[in-house]
Amino acid sequence: MTLSSSPLPRQAAIIGGGVIGSGWAARFLLNGVDVVVFDPDPEIARKVGLVLANARRAAQALTPGLLPPEGRLSFAESLEAAVGAADFIQESLPEREDFKIEMLARIDAAAPATAIIASSTSGLLPTRLQSGMTRPQRLVVGHPFNPVYLLPLVEICGGSASSTEAMDQADAVYRALGMRPLRVRKEIDGFIADRLLEAVWREALWLVTDGIATTEEIDDAIRYGAGLRWSFMGTFLIYRLAGGEAGMRHFLAQFGPALKLPWTKLEAPELTDELVETLAAQSDSQAGDVSIRDLEVKRDDCLIAVLKALREQDFGAGAVLKAYGAQLSADRAQLSEAVDLNQPLRLHQTTVLAEWIDYNGHMTESRYLQVFGDATDALLALIGASGAYVENGFSYYTVETHIRHLDEVGQGEALRVETQVLGADAKRLRLFHTLYRVRDQSVLATGEHMLIHVDRKAHKACPAVGEVANAVARLARAQAHLPRPDAAGRSIQLG
Repeated sequence: MTLSSSPLPRQAAIIGGGVIGSGWAARFLLNGVDVVVFDPDPEIARKVGLVLANARRAAQALTPGLLPPEGRLSFAESLEAAVGAADFIQESLPEREDFKIEMLARIDAAAPATAIIASSTSGLLPTRLQSGMTRPQRLVVGHPFNPVYLLPLVEICGGSASSTEAMDQADAVYRALGMRPLRVRKEIDGFIADRLLEAVWREALWLVTDGIATTEEIDDAIRYGAGLRWSFMGTFLIYRLAGGEAGMRHFLAQFGPALKLPWTKLEAPELTDELVETLAAQSDSQAGDVSIRDLEVKRDDCLIAVLKALREQDFGAGAVLKAYGAQLSADRAQLSEAVDLNQPLRLHQTTVLAEWIDYNGHMTESRYLQVFGDATDALLALIGASGAYVENGFSYYTVETHIRHLDEVGQGEALRVETQVLGADAKRLRLFHTLYRVRDQSVLATGEHMLIHVDRKAHKACPAVGEVANAVARLARAQAHLPRPDAAGRSIQLG
């Protein structure tokens, strides 16, 4: 296989342009590789184009401005024409062993002798797939997961005739495409990932068959629970944490006996001393020098990140979190009578998170604005200008902001904000926030903000309506006696 300094091929051939093949085409193209697709489907160009459009959208979100110029896409009239000049060939044909054997033999006969041939098979044994090839040493399994252009996992498995060189070259190509190769140690039907998925799938079918759960209930059991943890820690590392400070050995001792209970249709292997020791040793190696407590913190941080991302999509567990936040906001509004409106309002407290820290080791400037924005949201909830009020077409928009950054703050520090209403009328609300470090009450920043009340449907300013208007007037009157902050009305000056 002739490669430049990059392990990526000059030209890739995609044989079979279905969901998987189109995903492969998109991943290669977006990494600057020229791609030739062969598929007898008369609509193949349209179908590949739709997948490529989705992949471009995903790439813009994940790696904006970083990818090289897109490779050239073309379509071949025959399999032989597609692979004739290819450096790397990815076969993604239907999962019929006899058909794949025949087609891989044709690919082998027509492709350059140095080209690597990879099969996307999800479970067929490569030793059998390479049985009709003249140069079987260059065949490897490169099993991806849908959508190929987004999910990084690709299982690499060799057959009895596959060379180590071919495996290594395929590994290098997939890594250069932004993927995470997983080398399958021993050839086995279904490889690793699909065997795990198959076990869950079979048990799910039994739960439906026995009338224990519906398909939706089974999906909910995964997506609101273990599935969130699986996305970043898998199974064994999560169970290590369940064992507490004693780790995997304690987990196996505590929960191992449950394997004898009729919790599943699948039989478990005997937890022999040898197996327990193997699992514990591998778990120790997997965790390395990271303590249980540090792993717990990492677990929580990852869960927070996943849940926040899902909240933005208003889907799955993110929809639950969004609804919960809306309820908390509504509850806060109901507490307005307990708040002393005659003093600066203490409505928002927070803690500096790890992702708020910049290259100087301090909270980055954009997070000061975020904290002040959250404090503004808390005040809007207090006066009833959130939730249902926004859904009914009205809201306050921030139109001007001035922030003074007065001191540094590090990760884990507790913060609180005091909010003062400097003035208000039918359409405007002028706020002044002061940000304090809780432990020493030092002032970290101040923020002055002008908000305009808007009719969201008409896209223009309008007077506040109903009880919100009354609440703003009450709050402005209650705070009118407070001394004006020295920093109010400040502007940036030089000299």
